[in-house]
Amino acid sequence: MEKSNYELATFAGGCFWCMVKPFDEQPGIISVVSGYTGGTTENPTYEQVCSETTGHYEAVQITYNPEIFPYKDLLRLYWQQIDPTDPGGQFYDRGQSYHTAIFYHSEKQRQLAEESKMKLAESGVFTKPIVTQILPAKTFYPAETYHQAYYKKNPERYNAYQVGSGRSAFIRNHWGEKK
Repeated sequence: MEKSNYELATFAGGCFWCMVKPFDEQPGIISVVSGYTGGTTENPTYEQVCSETTGHYEAVQITYNPEIFPYKDLLRLYWQQIDPTDPGGQFYDRGQSYHTAIFYHSEKQRQLAEESKMKLAESGVFTKPIVTQILPAKTFYPAETYHQAYYKKNPERYNAYQVGSGRSAFIRNHWGEKK
């Protein structure tokens, strides 16, 4: 398949370290880049984003082959990585930069995201309202090199954070052992 047929998906799900591995392990995923989006500061640094002054979210931008792994499957996997009912951040990480959001790149992505959000709300998996926003994609700025593929570079710290933050237990409690 030609590169021109690849598409982008952008998801904010709290700590971007924890959002890379689940997508990176799927067939048809070309790349998963940690970065920042949704804010007003050009080329923000990690320190700036953490200061909560730029309006950016920590996010991942996924380049994928939709013929192998369709957008609806990316959405399903996304919902299984986050607490979509938490308006204050994700797990241990609090603040606007850790809020959840789906950033759509086309009208089709927006519609699929809205449908998946509605199905999740109706599913009964969660008793609280789904607060994850669905927003138009904005400029995506890759994070610093040391943040990229963190789970591969620092597996012990990554695993400790995944468990210590409460994310692993939450996923297991809502979706089962491995998703």
